[in-house]
Amino acid sequence: MSGHLRIGIPLGLALVACAQLAAAQTPKPAAASQTAKPAAPASSSQANALADTRERNLRAYVDLLRSDLRSQAVAIIAEVMNFSEQEDAKFWPVYREFEAELQKINDERLAGIEEYSKTYDKLTDATADRLAKMSLDLEARRQATKAKYYEKLKTVISPKSAARFLQVENQILLLLDLQIMSSLPIAE
Repeated sequence: MSGHLRIGIPLGLALVACAQLAAAQTPKPAAASQTAKPAAPASSSQANALADTRERNLRAYVDLLRSDLRSQAVAIIAEVMNFSEQEDAKFWPVYREFEAELQKINDERLAGIEEYSKTYDKLTDATADRLAKMSLDLEARRQATKAKYYEKLKTVISPKSAARFLQVENQILLLLDLQIMSSLPIAE
């Protein structure tokens, strides 16, 4: 079976799950009626429901970054990479170092997401600017970490295998980002 099919199935399922998550959290317009009615003001129960939804989403982001796709990543990588015993023994220690560095970045990202989720509806220009710069910095650090570990990996496995890992890791990270970003509210 080709590498496209081996990785395409789990990633395709993850994309479907992302689309379903985004669709489930997108407000649906009311069915059109013969006579248009003005929208009623939001009640306090609706506001509380929205706050509860935001809190559940935040917990889901934390869980997602800490376990869901990242835990599946090891299985996906092992399947796609199809290492020999010798490559396997050399790859996984470097991968664990990579994951530890990436986890530190993800912890900082979570702190930014938590702050954003608590303030997005009353976001000031200063807070928005600080959070945007933090996000860009974390993204740059994640890229630098991937570059650093690509260089390390190509010394213990072939550059072709290291490049294949980088492709797989990029796909996993993109899916993770999509899952999180599709659920975060847009700044008001």
